[in-house]
Amino acid sequence: MIHKKKGPALTGVLSLLLILLAVGCSPLRLLGPNQQLLSRVELKGVKQADAERLEALYRQKPNSTFPLPKLAIYQLGRTFYNADRTQRKLDSTRAEYGREILAARPDSAKVGRLLTRRERRTTRLQLVLDKGNAIMRLGEPPVVYDSALTRQTAEQLATFLKSKGFFRSRVSYSDTVADKRFSIGRLLGGPDSLHRRRVTVTYSITENAPFHYSQLDYDIADSAVASRVLASQPASLLHVNDQYDEELIGQERARIETLLKNDGYFDFRQQYITLEADTSFAPTTVRLRTIVASPGPGLTHARYTIRRVRFITDAGTVRFGQKRDTLVQDSTLFLAFEHRISPRLLNRKVTIDAGDYYSLTATQTTQRQLSQLDVFRFASVNYQKVRPLTEQDSLHRQLDANIAASPAKRYQETVEFGGTYVAGLPGPFGNLRLKARNPFGGAEVLELGLRAGLEGQYRRGNQENPDAPLESVLTTQLGANLNLILPQFLIPWRTNRFLSRYNPRTRFNVGYNYVNRPEYTRTNLEGTFDYIWQRTPFHQLVFTPIDVSLINTPRRDTSFILSLRSQFPDNPSVLVAFQRQFIPSFSFTSLYNSNDFNQTLNAEYFRWFVEIGGVTKPVYQDALGNIPVYDFYKANADYRRYFKLGPRSFFVYRLNGGVVQPLRRNSTVIPYEKYFFAGGTSSVRAWGPRRLGTGSNTTYQIDLTPGPSPLQLDENGNPIRNFNYEQPGELLLEGNIEYRFPLYSFINGALFTDFGNVWNLRRVGPTASQFNVNRFYKEFAVGSGFGLRFDFTFLILRLDIATKVYDPTAPGSKWAIRNINVFNNRNQTALNLGIGYPF
Repeated sequence: MIHKKKGPALTGVLSLLLILLAVGCSPLRLLGPNQQLLSRVELKGVKQADAERLEALYRQKPNSTFPLPKLAIYQLGRTFYNADRTQRKLDSTRAEYGREILAARPDSAKVGRLLTRRERRTTRLQLVLDKGNAIMRLGEPPVVYDSALTRQTAEQLATFLKSKGFFRSRVSYSDTVADKRFSIGRLLGGPDSLHRRRVTVTYSITENAPFHYSQLDYDIADSAVASRVLASQPASLLHVNDQYDEELIGQERARIETLLKNDGYFDFRQQYITLEADTSFAPTTVRLRTIVASPGPGLTHARYTIRRVRFITDAGTVRFGQKRDTLVQDSTLFLAFEHRISPRLLNRKVTIDAGDYYSLTATQTTQRQLSQLDVFRFASVNYQKVRPLTEQDSLHRQLDANIAASPAKRYQETVEFGGTYVAGLPGPFGNLRLKARNPFGGAEVLELGLRAGLEGQYRRGNQENPDAPLESVLTTQLGANLNLILPQFLIPWRTNRFLSRYNPRTRFNVGYNYVNRPEYTRTNLEGTFDYIWQRTPFHQLVFTPIDVSLINTPRRDTSFILSLRSQFPDNPSVLVAFQRQFIPSFSFTSLYNSNDFNQTLNAEYFRWFVEIGGVTKPVYQDALGNIPVYDFYKANADYRRYFKLGPRSFFVYRLNGGVVQPLRRNSTVIPYEKYFFAGGTSSVRAWGPRRLGTGSNTTYQIDLTPGPSPLQLDENGNPIRNFNYEQPGELLLEGNIEYRFPLYSFINGALFTDFGNVWNLRRVGPTASQFNVNRFYKEFAVGSGFGLRFDFTFLILRLDIATKVYDPTAPGSKWAIRNINVFNNRNQTALNLGIGYPF
């Protein structure tokens, strides 16, 4: 009886609400008379051309619906918007400040403050008046269909197709108001209903056969230029039988210009190069002729040599009545009031030499290498033509190269403060970095970093009362590191100048870390020696022949060690991590990154790393006494791909994997720091840092007190899961998928899904923690969530909320999404704070 009464009533209420919502939220209310809403744009007939490039040419696109319904958000903000009230407030604000400014005269300081306040307030009100309130600006106003823009789009599509060799292509378009989607408005009908005002634009393309090059000819009047261009034909971007492409033709023009500029032709420009296409010989073929014009009738292009190179190392410095001192190094003149930086070292960074032909690449390389030294504020290279004094001089043109570099601030300090919120406790931290440039006169950079912080954590439960709630405590972390970077390779033999083009550097680093937790106190003293060089502007290589660490744990809680032995009975590496140990290794890193700092490009990232430790263990093991030395090998590969979908929209994915194993057969221990871990702000974000895994093994809280069960049990007699222990693994496989999009002003959003896990490769620990080819794909943990990125240009602050979707370590059902509770289950949903993007 009760259900029969409530059922129809509830259905009727819901139906009424849906109708009111559909009518009240209809974007029809935002349209003026005779206006139509652009609902959809379709592209048909594209088989060979690039559909994405064509779609990018649309002059009008429908309102965005993913990941947020921008039009609905705009309409929501419109309900709170009153333009007349905003205009009145703007007028009254101007009048009020006008009176205050008149009253403040002649106090210029007070008038200046009032003018600044007036500008700030009126600018904000004017923004609301022009673009709506904050909610409206988060959304998008309705895209009112404009047939003129549709016609312009069709013309641009036709132009693009012809630029790609589709000379016989045709583009047509149609705009219809038929909307096949279901809507309440359609059911209600009416002559002006919404479905009769939604426009669908369809661009229909007939490509026909594209044209290909049948012949490539050259017409170059200057014989010297002709010989150089023809000799470079193997590097040409245009080939017979390739499809006609004006974009590649433009790149070929740039290639020829760079070729000649690197061979002394200082005055040569792209404007001298034209390409003529002739399609009259055979169907769907093009004869392309490259024409390089002379600078004038009967004239040839001048080829310049470098007469002199002058390098002012303290540009911008003025000392009245004093001339700069001049030193000569390999024919280069170094000028400075005081030579603070070694001319011999700077000379290795200069690739412009007297007597050589002018080269654009040498100029750019010199400027880049000087900028990479990090001791100059700016560095520029300019050329001055030498005026010919005789007829012979006019046949041999010359240039004077003038290099000017302004010294950067010698000492620089950076202070950072921040905080974390973990285990219900705020944890402040601070970093202090000091940088000294050119401390020893060889363009070195010396850096000192100090850091200190507190971070909350949950203390393990009281063994006498296992049911007691976890206690929140603060841990202390202190650290210091000292870096010295030399702008050259420090090796026992003399390097030639050829190596300087790769920006070689040598880095010494000494670091010390101190961690004080309730369970232990641990220190790590580390030293590294690195060789760094740039293979290309995007590709960096690092060889570390020396990497040594001395780890010590002076204090260990007895119950903590007992708990570790119970939790990891078959893994000695966990216990060894809290003993004194010496870890020597060498490594090699290759890093390719074509993105910029703020990740705004369509780019790729690939890093691979190989490390081998303990190779020389037999040499000094006896000398170290009781300090053990462990051997291992480790490999890691990290690939990331960034797809730029719009000015501020990106689709990004990441694949990361690695393996670590003992180096020798008789070795059983891997240094704890060399293990792989999953979970955290840059990994699978629904899990705590280093808390995911291993495999499908479930970790429970150990009860060290005498009793019938070795595990702690809840009130129902079920074992209590342990989420507090780190989960080291020998094999790491993980990935991330993230869609990044703009929300409002400097605030961007992200939708993401992470997956991954760590496993043991050796027969260490429970069987469920070991990697098995037949089941590993079922043991990938999956988490999803939403994030905010606050882009302050110089700093990106990140906030991610992630929840577990699939937990392979969960007892019973693995689908953790069924247990979602954002506020009451701290082990289901994780809040991650970070600086910069996760990847």
